[in-house]
Order: sequence, then structure tokens, then C-alpha cells
Amino acid sequence: MNYVQRVLEELKKKNPCEPEFHQAAEEILLSLAPVVERHPEYEKAALLERFTEPERAVLFRVPWVDDRGAVHVNKGYRVQFNSAIGPYKGGLRFHPSVNLSIIKFLGLEQILKNSLTGLPIGGGKGGSDFDPKGKSEGEIMRFCQSFMTELFRHIGQDTDVPAGDIGVGGREIGYLFGQYKRLRGEHVGVLTGRGLSYGGSLVRTEATGYGLVYMVEEAMNCRGETLSGKKVIVSGSGNVALYACEKAQALGATVIAMYDSDGYVLDMGGIDLAVMKQIKEVERGRIKEYAARVKGAKYFEGCRGIWSVPCDVALPCATQNEIGGESARRLVAGGVKYVGEGANMPTDPEGIEVFRRAGVVFLPAKAANAGGVATSALEMAQSSGRMYWTFEEVDAKLREIMVGIYHNMDGAAKEYGVAGDYVAGANIAGFLKVAEAMTAQGIV
Repeated sequence: MNYVQRVLEELKKKNPCEPEFHQAAEEILLSLAPVVERHPEYEKAALLERFTEPERAVLFRVPWVDDRGAVHVNKGYRVQFNSAIGPYKGGLRFHPSVNLSIIKFLGLEQILKNSLTGLPIGGGKGGSDFDPKGKSEGEIMRFCQSFMTELFRHIGQDTDVPAGDIGVGGREIGYLFGQYKRLRGEHVGVLTGRGLSYGGSLVRTEATGYGLVYMVEEAMNCRGETLSGKKVIVSGSGNVALYACEKAQALGATVIAMYDSDGYVLDMGGIDLAVMKQIKEVERGRIKEYAARVKGAKYFEGCRGIWSVPCDVALPCATQNEIGGESARRLVAGGVKYVGEGANMPTDPEGIEVFRRAGVVFLPAKAANAGGVATSALEMAQSSGRMYWTFEEVDAKLREIMVGIYHNMDGAAKEYGVAGDYVAGANIAGFLKVAEAMTAQGIV
């Protein structure tokens, strides 16, 4: 049994009942096989074992009181996975599906994603099974304050800098930061995604969606194509989806379909982004309301039908494993040529293989959605230096970073004999930097 297979088997035995973590680890480790063959010293140093084992995992209870005076208890998590190249960095997710397996899968991916940015940030992730939906402002504030009352002991601007993720937007970051400041008595850049009035960065809200489109654009440019005139479908209707739609439209594409958890809308004339933002950002409504307001738009119950819509570019921006083999085959039949992952691991292994065999340019999440964490790191730099950069300055840095990531993973794929395989290229490029840092720092 070779080194990679042995590590995978041991990982699954040590971490039973964690399917998302197993899936992420298998996808990463198998693609690293040519790297460890070229570097036998990694096996001697048990580097893969150390790479896939979190440096620290904190689990805690989060008690809070609702508006009726009833007490609730949720689970809280922070997995500090790898700090070889910098302080832990990664979002907090508040969603009923959150468990240790999901947090570990996200944290492992985050190591490589952060490495690919070229910025000095390590990998971590956290969150809770708390659901902000349907909760009052007071309930959300009290939950966030309780959550931070434990988390503050484990984070710091040079130790671990969380950000937002699903269920954690500007409102939640504000409450979390306020409680941290109250407990520690200091105003430092310990959380990113903060409001502009208290240390946040311009472009942070748009960053993941914009960065995704910048990478797709670069992949197309390298093949003599542009986004102009292309038909695009976007899954999801949160920040990533909305701003991917905005940037794709700005570059001349026509976004014809979007969805939320209830169903999808099809608008062959192009999504009216102002209407969509009003429904999703201001009213916090459901996407079916779009069809009632925009002439010619159609609403369809259920989400999976969106993948049958013919398009040139697909941008899955909702959640993990939303595209399986069947959905991938529908996209291929509909003429898709480029798939860029805005969500974390939205395509399962079978779906990825379908795209690979069909010659679709597949840009994996750890590279394609790195714009959010890249801009978070730029926010950290502004906080540390007490600086303020304009929207144009941050946007230009973001675009430069995303173009650099594309060429970094493209070059790594070619160097290791898997040209065009950007899943392997991203894993290899991200891992090599981390491996070099871990080796330099000894067995720790």
C-alpha cells in the first residue's frame, strides 16, 4: 500500500462518521500522489498525517435565551487546522447542518485556499448548528454574544482571525466583534467582514463573487474567449451568487437563471439584478417573487432543474455537493464549457469526473472562491497598518490575486503531468507552499 492510501485509510479509521471530511481529504490526497512520489522525505516526516490532522479543535456549548424567555443550547466549533504560513483564517458558519465533519472538511480546504492567495494566512473554520432564519434581532444578538463569550479565548489578530460564511453576514459579525471588544477591551482586527465604520474593507461583500468571475474570465482569455455574449447560470441567491451575477453582467455575459432552496427562476432576457437584490438583500424574500415582478421570467419548483438549462458557463454558488453526476451530465448536454465553483465543494466526485471526461474547464472552489478570504487578508493588512484603500484599489488587488491563482494552479498541473486538471493543480500548488513551511519549522 502506498503512502497516500495508507494515510487515507488511517484517517477514515480515526475519524469515523465524518463523510464530508473523508470526501475532502480523499480528493486532496489522491491528487498529491505525484508530489509525494517526487518528495519521499514527506513520508519520513509524516507530513501528510500532520497536514490532515487539525492542530486544535475546540467544541463548546452555546446557551442563549429567546424572546419568550426559553433557554436553548447549540453546539459551537472552531477547528484551527494549520498555521504553518500564518494565523488561522476561515469563516464561521451558522446553519442547522453544521457538525464537526463539515467544519473539518471546510478547514482542510481552507488551508490550500489560503495558501493559493499567496498571502500569509493559515487555515481554520468554525461555526454552530444555530439557524439565524426566523430569529429576531435580539435573539441573534444574544446568540452571537454567547458564542463569542467562549470563542474569544481561542482567537486573536495574530492567532486566529474568523470571518463570515453561510448564516454569518455583516449583522452577525457586528455582534460578534462587539462582544469580543467588550471582553478583551481592545479594538483590533480579530474578525474580518466588519462594517466600514469600524475597520472593514471595501469590496469584502462582493469579493467572493467578483473573484470567481475574474478567474473564469482569465481561463476564457487564455483560450481566446471572453464572457461577453455568453449565457450563464448561477445557483444560490446569497452574496456570492448575487455579486457573481453582477460582475458577469458587467463583463458582458447574460445571467439567465438563479435559484434558492425552494426553486429557480429562468429569465432569458437576463436577470434584473436590482429586482433580485431587492428581494434577497432588502426583503429577505424567496426567489419565486422575482417571477411575479419581472415580465417574461418563469419560476420552477425545486432546484435541480436549473442544471438542465442550456448555458456556456455554470457558477454553482449555493452549498456542497449540489452537482452530482446526473446534474453534471445535464450541464454537458446543454453545452456548458466552463464551470467555476463559488460555493465550497459544490460538485461531488462523480460530477467532477463527468466534467473532466467532457473537456469542461472546471475551476475548483479552493481556487475559484478564494476571493473572499483574499480580501479578508487585505482587510487584515489595512487594520494592522491603520490604512484605508479605495474600492478601486482593493478590486484591482483582488483581480491580480485571482489571475495569479489561476496561473499558479495551471503551472502546477503542467509541471506534475496533469495539464488542464485544475483540481489537482490547485491542490498541488497550495500544498507545496504549506509543505515547505511545515518542513522548515520542524516536527511541530
